[in-house]
Amino acid sequence: MKVSTRGRYALRLMIDLARHRDDGYVSLKEISSRQDITVRYLEQIIAILLKAGFVQSFRGKSGGYRLSRHPREYTTEEILKLTEGSLLPISCTATPESPCPRAAGCATLPFWRGLQQVIENYLHSVTLEDLMEQQKEIGCDYGAGI
Repeated sequence: MKVSTRGRYALRLMIDLARHRDDGYVSLKEISSRQDITVRYLEQIIAILLKAGFVQSFRGKSGGYRLSRHPREYTTEEILKLTEGSLLPISCTATPESPCPRAAGCATLPFWRGLQQVIENYLHSVTLEDLMEQQKEIGCDYGAGI
């Protein structure tokens, strides 16, 4: 599993909105400046988040975006699945309905399923609020390391 730039930037955008949620609606220009991500790229990501109901928008002079829910109500799993699609370590674990033709005799399939479960459990256990708090602890408003 490799998380793309879109997934990493979506986390940074959501952390930024979480950290600035008391400011009301936040413009993409402000987020762009803080996160060093182009407004054009943020527009692509925010469209996905908006369509899924993760964020709300407001047009006008004081417009922008804000989270639809409290940061503790978002998991990194749902944000990454939304922006990445699949988080599978290997495609043969995708669905039981379309198993690999070698599944019955595959010695590594249980390993891949176990790895998938570990990844999903970890991503499900880390909330947007957790990431926001970690960022506060390091004293940085930039998406370092994400």
